[in-house]
Amino acid sequence: MNGPDPLDPHPMPGFPQVCYIRNTVASPNILIGDYTYYDDPEDAEHFERNVLYHYPFIGDKLVIGRFCALARGVRFIMNGANHKMSGFSTYPFQIFGQGWEKVMPDAGDLPYKGDTVIGNDVWIGYGAMILPGVKVGNGAIIAAGSVVSRNVPAYTVVAGNPAQPVKQRFSPDIVAALEEIAWWNWPVQKISRHLAEIVGGDIEALRRCAAAG
Repeated sequence: MNGPDPLDPHPMPGFPQVCYIRNTVASPNILIGDYTYYDDPEDAEHFERNVLYHYPFIGDKLVIGRFCALARGVRFIMNGANHKMSGFSTYPFQIFGQGWEKVMPDAGDLPYKGDTVIGNDVWIGYGAMILPGVKVGNGAIIAAGSVVSRNVPAYTVVAGNPAQPVKQRFSPDIVAALEEIAWWNWPVQKISRHLAEIVGGDIEALRRCAAAG
């Protein structure tokens, strides 16, 4: 059992709204892991349109791990959305030229939060928005409609605007074990053999699978 082909953009026959998006994005600054999918009946292959204000000259990256589930309307706001805030006006006069470029801000004048990084096995609900530079840990869940402005620890459920922790999915010991096991990095053949343990709730069984090879 090798599982679905991660290079197939439409792994569910008859359901084109579900798309493995690793190979559908053109920007070299968007990096997406195998089996991560976007579910959108309005053209799932063009997920990249949901990555906003992502200008190449800024250089920030959006990194999304393996086996993530992204619902319709998930948006990522990148650092290009930021305006200078140290002066009286935040209006970007310089982008319109015609003499207004004389107030072009220096790179250090604009807020810069770094890369946006989403871990592995993350579920992001309908219409959620992730702001620049946010780091989301493995196994986290972002509730529908959330606006995520701060980092989300591994295996944490967050919701709201701004998103706040709702609960921890597992105890700290189990989270540490899951991070160490990192089943998402296994060869797909091994994942296929141990699906029951991966979707189950017995950490010792999953540990045995990890050790078994």
